[in-house]
Amino acid sequence: MKTKIAITTFISLLFFAGINLQAQTIENGSHSTTGYINSNGTIENSSHSTAGYIKNDGTIENSSHSTIGYIRSDGTIENSSHSTVGYVKDDGTVENSSHSTIGYVKDDGTVENSSHSTIGHASGVNRDWAAVVFFFFSFD
Repeated sequence: MKTKIAITTFISLLFFAGINLQAQTIENGSHSTTGYINSNGTIENSSHSTAGYIKNDGTIENSSHSTIGYIRSDGTIENSSHSTVGYVKDDGTVENSSHSTIGYVKDDGTVENSSHSTIGHASGVNRDWAAVVFFFFSFD
C-alpha cells in the first residue's frame, strides 16, 4: 500500500512539475502566436526555435549566448554596455531611458503601447520579461 501511495505521489509531482515547465505564449494584438517564453527563461519564436535567453541573474542573451542586455532588480533595463535603455515600474508602466512612458504591461498579461492600444499578450509571463520582449530587444 505504501508503494502505491509513493508512486501516486511521484506521478502527481511529475504532472505538476511539467505544468510549470510549459512555455507561456507570446501573442500579438490579434492573438496570433509570435513566440514563447519558457519558465527557465528560454525565448522561442513561433516555430519553437530558440531566439534568446533571460538568465536568473537578469542577463539577456541572444540565441548565440552573446549578452545583449540586463534586467536589474529595480526594473532598470540596460544594454550590453550597461547603458540604461528603459525602466519597468512596479505598476507595469514601461519607460524609455528619458522616463517617457512607452507602454504598459497589465497584471493579466495584456501589453499596451503608450496610447493604451493593445499590442500583445503575455499571460503568465514575468512583467519585466514581457517588457524586454515587446519594447527593448528584438529576438528575431
